[in-house]
Amino acid sequence: MTAAGIDFSVTSDLRSEIRAWRTRAAIAGGVGLLLLALGAVLSPDQFFRSYLWSYIFYLGIALGCMAWLMVQYLTGGAWGTVIRRPCEAAMRTLPLLAALFIPIAFGIPRLYGWSHPEIVAADELLRQKHVYLNTPFFLLRAAVYFAGWILFQWRFNAWSAAEDARGGELAQRRMGRLAGPGLVFWGFSVTFMVIDWVLSINPHWFSTIFGMLFMAGQGLSSMAFLITLMILLSHRRPMSEALTRRHIHDLGKFLLACVMVWAYFSFSQFLIIWSGNLPHEITWYMQRLSGGWQFMALALIVCHFALPFALLLSRDLKRNFKLLTGVALFVLLMRMVDIYWLVAPDLLKGSFAVSWMDFVAPVGIGGIWLAYFLLQLEKRPLMPVNDPNLEEALVHGRE
Repeated sequence: MTAAGIDFSVTSDLRSEIRAWRTRAAIAGGVGLLLLALGAVLSPDQFFRSYLWSYIFYLGIALGCMAWLMVQYLTGGAWGTVIRRPCEAAMRTLPLLAALFIPIAFGIPRLYGWSHPEIVAADELLRQKHVYLNTPFFLLRAAVYFAGWILFQWRFNAWSAAEDARGGELAQRRMGRLAGPGLVFWGFSVTFMVIDWVLSINPHWFSTIFGMLFMAGQGLSSMAFLITLMILLSHRRPMSEALTRRHIHDLGKFLLACVMVWAYFSFSQFLIIWSGNLPHEITWYMQRLSGGWQFMALALIVCHFALPFALLLSRDLKRNFKLLTGVALFVLLMRMVDIYWLVAPDLLKGSFAVSWMDFVAPVGIGGIWLAYFLLQLEKRPLMPVNDPNLEEALVHGRE
């Protein structure tokens, strides 16, 4: 069947189903946020710790989807056509995520030691870094990140809507020209974002690959999320008429690649720091390889890399919707564990502890984010009907 023979608008049955999913997500999110509010009263320090790592996880999915979309526009291939609309919907959640950043802004004094003048005055290194690490500049940089991300999502979505309405190659050329600068901005903004929001929790430690590690993590989180969503949609019209095992197989290949890239960056950072054995560098890993954190590190090696890598090598698994969904959901779970392992030890000063808010925060933030994502998803046809690559993408899936 050709693209002209398929109506990619959200059907009434699918719309009802999406709204049911959205209602459940919103209820879970609302309950989670209410419990988080209670936690903020009972234990403010723990509230901000749990909120920070959970927020970074969901922001990573949205930014990763934006990066995949820009890669597709830059390369011009048909491979990304099937995930274009979910990526656009995820990008449109960035204004919501900007609003959800507000608690972190209020939590700066409880999260970052450099925000306290008495701590800075007693530390020579912090005095040297104070030009960069200070609250007004921290908030200004965050505003620049969000302004850039929201600007790019606005332009891409506006041109995509124009393409739906009028067709033609003009929108594609514009999006292709903007994708290059957009990827550059994404790379730099994510790097400085994790320096500000994660690395500066322990301002005495640094890593030149830390930003790339989070960029790989965002690509992995977003691809796992997209695979899960596309397989859910593949059983329902209109996507059941367009998506095939070959499309999902291609996405599974990207998931495998992202698992390998994440492992490469993680091991590269560990190998260089461990072999250097410098006291001001190695202490970061010593915190995470003792006191209970070592079991989480071992779980990341086995469950974040070795197991998904071994499973995703199988061509048959990448074409099995049920098994691939399970792997993708497992990867998403391990992405949460990884971010927690990167963020929490410095906040907890090395002591191992898991709070009930560490379970509530992902549910609260994630429920609200997912509900808003589903609201955005149903607003447009599930495939870009005037995309020049649409016909090629459909034919590719049936070859």
